Amino acid sequence: MCHRIPERSFVIAGRQLPLCARCSGAYLAALAGMIALGLRGRGRAAALPAPRFWPVFGLFMLAWAVDGTNSFLSLIPGAPLLYEPHNLLRLVTGALEGLVLAACVVPVLNLSLWGNPEWRPSVASWRDLASLVAAAAVVVALVASAWPPLLYPLALLSAAMVVFLVGIVNSMVVLIVLRRDGRARVWREVVVPLLLGLALALIELAAIGLARAFAVERWGLPLG
Repeated sequence: MCHRIPERSFVIAGRQLPLCARCSGAYLAALAGMIALGLRGRGRAAALPAPRFWPVFGLFMLAWAVDGTNSFLSLIPGAPLLYEPHNLLRLVTGALEGLVLAACVVPVLNLSLWGNPEWRPSVASWRDLASLVAAAAVVVALVASAWPPLLYPLALLSAAMVVFLVGIVNSMVVLIVLRRDGRARVWREVVVPLLLGLALALIELAAIGLARAFAVERWGLPLG
């Protein structure tokens, strides 16, 4: 799920984080954003952010796309660059993408799970948006600090979020296949689909890892 190029990753206490700077920002900010929405009472929201906030989230994704493209071009000798890539920029733009993930994943998941979701936007006010940005700022500050005691918590949380987000997508598919989407009333009714989704995620990620290792060893592709 991540190239894990050492030069494009943060190193804390001499150990590289399991995800690159951009992916670390994205997955950790997605987690922080979901927590922020929950604290704002938006945990059961089943509608996408209010339309007036779409341009803001569009700018977040544009920043992520521009910085990602510029960073990719730096791998090509002689390619023109808009600016010199930097891990802090990768972290920040990744975190902005993570906020978009949080704002969209929460309502889509609620719509798939619950028979009685709350029909209101996940982001309905400027305070909601400010809470997301504040959550991302905390993530950026923690990762960029490179404080050694944060190594293992950040590593575990970022890796767990990869499994969690892939598992959510799988769970939605499981619910649709079983024709149980949008029916649950209590948490115990969605435990099995969620666990199946997470199990499938582990299998899929393991398969991707094996395919990546094979490609690196067989053809020397820069996927390590």
